[in-house]
Amino acid sequence: MARRALTTTAAVFATTAALLLTACGGGSDDTSSDDIEGAAEGSSKSPSASASDSAAGAGRPDVSVPKDLKLVFDFDKPSDPEQAAALSDAENYMRALKHGIAEQDVDDPAYRFYSGAQASQYAKSQIETWVKGGWTVTGTDKYYDADVTPMKDRKTVLVSFCRNQAKFYGREIKSKKVLYTKESLDSYQSWKLLMIPPSGSSQVWKTGNVEVIGKAKQCR
Repeated sequence: MARRALTTTAAVFATTAALLLTACGGGSDDTSSDDIEGAAEGSSKSPSASASDSAAGAGRPDVSVPKDLKLVFDFDKPSDPEQAAALSDAENYMRALKHGIAEQDVDDPAYRFYSGAQASQYAKSQIETWVKGGWTVTGTDKYYDADVTPMKDRKTVLVSFCRNQAKFYGREIKSKKVLYTKESLDSYQSWKLLMIPPSGSSQVWKTGNVEVIGKAKQCR
């Protein structure tokens, strides 16, 4: 099953993130990538129901996803404008990751626009695995319980949230067979994105590091 194909790979990618997250009490020995991020075939797309305003800003890449993939970001917007911007671009990184798989493009400009080195490697590895496996996705991918925490350096921001993928299904591109799975503890993940503030004239917060913890009981 495609969902568990990148467990070892993401554990390696998360090492740097775990070290950085230690500064604010984050990190875990149970870091894994229990899922490959969503994709879908075809060129017909519409923005997700919760697409942020910043995703459509001037100079920003398209991060829309196919109509049969619904992304739900059930987040409360922080009152602090910088923290709100960091959370918004954390959402855009997640959308960009799925957009790259939908486009079947391992070098898609969307995820590269919203990520730094480690987060970019993570996104590329996800896209490569979907492309090589001939997989797409359908259904609903839900993100919730977001927390935005400024780091000790007072520049970077840690965005943490839960993911429920119980209704997020794989589908074989050639046969169009949907690979249904039952809801279980595997359906829940805890994510941490280390967000890097804008530099120069840019207004974009980039995801520098990604940490994914599978079987997240606290998210169930």
